[in-house]
Amino acid sequence: MPHLTLQLGPAGPLLDVIIGVSAPRQTALRQAGQAIPTPQIARALIDTGASVSAVDPAILNVLSLSPTGQMMIHTPSTAGQPHACNTYDIHLTLSHPALSFYIGALPVIQSSLHHQGIQALIGRDVLGNCLLVYDGRAGIYILGF
Repeated sequence: MPHLTLQLGPAGPLLDVIIGVSAPRQTALRQAGQAIPTPQIARALIDTGASVSAVDPAILNVLSLSPTGQMMIHTPSTAGQPHACNTYDIHLTLSHPALSFYIGALPVIQSSLHHQGIQALIGRDVLGNCLLVYDGRAGIYILGF
């Protein structure tokens, strides 16, 4: 499996990703003669504790995306009570000059992440298609896809 070996930073395993409107939405926009919003580069944290990936509202707004539904989630801060989050369909590219991995349609939740210095969380929904090795002693992580 092709893989990347990247440095861990103080904030953890960070990776630049490309987020855009989903492939089906791109098709619909083309057929309607409408412009496709420019995909956005976002700083993402790989989060094995997140069952679903998340995107900051600022990125979703730039892409002119509307919610496709809601998902009930549990977080440590919800004290066992589910919390409703809007869902959106995006395309996601894990991108690096040496390697990339494209998902044409991925449902994600909206979550305010900018205060953490990131715009996205890569959850187990994406990581289920990858190999992830976290080597804290060496200060690296390996991501294969």
